[in-house]
Amino acid sequence: MQIILMEKVTNLGQMGDVVKVKNGYARNFLIPQGKAKRVTEAAVAEFQAKRAELEKAQADILAAAQARAAKLEGLMVQITQKAGIDGKLFGSITNVDIVDELKAQGFEVEKAMIRMPQGPLKQVGDHPLVVALHSDVLAHITVSVLGEIAT
Repeated sequence: MQIILMEKVTNLGQMGDVVKVKNGYARNFLIPQGKAKRVTEAAVAEFQAKRAELEKAQADILAAAQARAAKLEGLMVQITQKAGIDGKLFGSITNVDIVDELKAQGFEVEKAMIRMPQGPLKQVGDHPLVVALHSDVLAHITVSVLGEIAT
């Protein structure tokens, strides 16, 4: 399916690009979230008419994400979990646990924004992670997992 992007989509294209994607990706994700529209003459004309307005809105979103990233950058989040003597956790620390701890500290982050390339944290120690606040804005945080000896 041919679509026109209404905003920048990572690994797909910039705002205004006409790209071909699989039908399900367009129908189930891009179009319902307002990230794209089907390519028709009317949609292209509408996009050209609103291009400046859309670019300004995207610039505002980017500026807000950069401001949030400046506050988050270098933040240390401490999470305590029961662990064995060898430092291995009983269970794991997931992105949901990290989001809950960030909310407790006053930061609004969605769980999909937390990038955990090695998967859930299962060991006591400091783990550097990335928070993707926008497709162009990344904030680096450190999650310090503290072990609580189980009795």
